Amino acid sequence: MIADRIELLQQMPIFGAVREEALRFLLEPARAVQVATGGYFFREQDPAQCMYVLESGSVEVVKQWRGREMVLRRFDTGDCFGEMALLDLFPRSAAVRALADCSAIELKPEFMLRLFERDAESFALIQMNIGREMCRRLRTTDEQLFQAVMGEAPAAMETQYTSI
Repeated sequence: MIADRIELLQQMPIFGAVREEALRFLLEPARAVQVATGGYFFREQDPAQCMYVLESGSVEVVKQWRGREMVLRRFDTGDCFGEMALLDLFPRSAAVRALADCSAIELKPEFMLRLFERDAESFALIQMNIGREMCRRLRTTDEQLFQAVMGEAPAAMETQYTSI
């Protein structure tokens, strides 16, 4: 099981170039979380206490606004979400709902502190990679916002609003 998890992490940009022994150490205290279809990993404004690595299933990131819900993004097996919890102390900025039965690895900030105390280089690499991933996501969001302001939002975005 741990070997499969290490292999999964090694394929992800956030854990790119991190040594296997560091990933093994990071995963030792981690637990698997199961969420059934339609269930939530977390909701908007919940305390941000961990990041998730999706081992199976798919999820959607949703944000509520004026009684409506907008799907911001979708993640599938091998993706991660909630990574801002490893960097800041703010509540969740959106909810994450399971589109299918899911299993995810839960990684907490204290696991990262534990890694820092043992292997500062691997810790720094993961933090830098998280920053890069957040920048990629921010660039995508900036482009979507620009298109919406210019009146050229993709049709797919227009259909992502639902009433709640």
